[in-house]
Amino acid sequence: MRPDLDIAVRHEPEETVVALAGEIDIHTVSRLVATVEESLEHGSSRLLLDMGKVTFCDSQGLGTLVVLSRTATRARSSLVLTNVGPFLDRLLEVTGLRHSFTIRAAQ
Repeated sequence: MRPDLDIAVRHEPEETVVALAGEIDIHTVSRLVATVEESLEHGSSRLLLDMGKVTFCDSQGLGTLVVLSRTATRARSSLVLTNVGPFLDRLLEVTGLRHSFTIRAAQ
């Protein structure tokens, strides 16, 4: 069975929220990239990736998150991870990538 990633976008006055549910991996990152790039076109100063329902993230997914953070910076926006669960938090810590992201506590 092929993994899936559900993506829901919500534009708010101060930020754009991209809620993710499922797996971020080689099969799903292209949809994530396309969604984030499209969301950045709306000109929000902050792009929030809600990671609360992410169940898996492989090395391709981690690399994509780093690239998306840089993409947001070039678009004069900031990428913020929120609702980062224990699995993803540990993964970011072990790989040394935790310091590469702004992480907002669960809401």
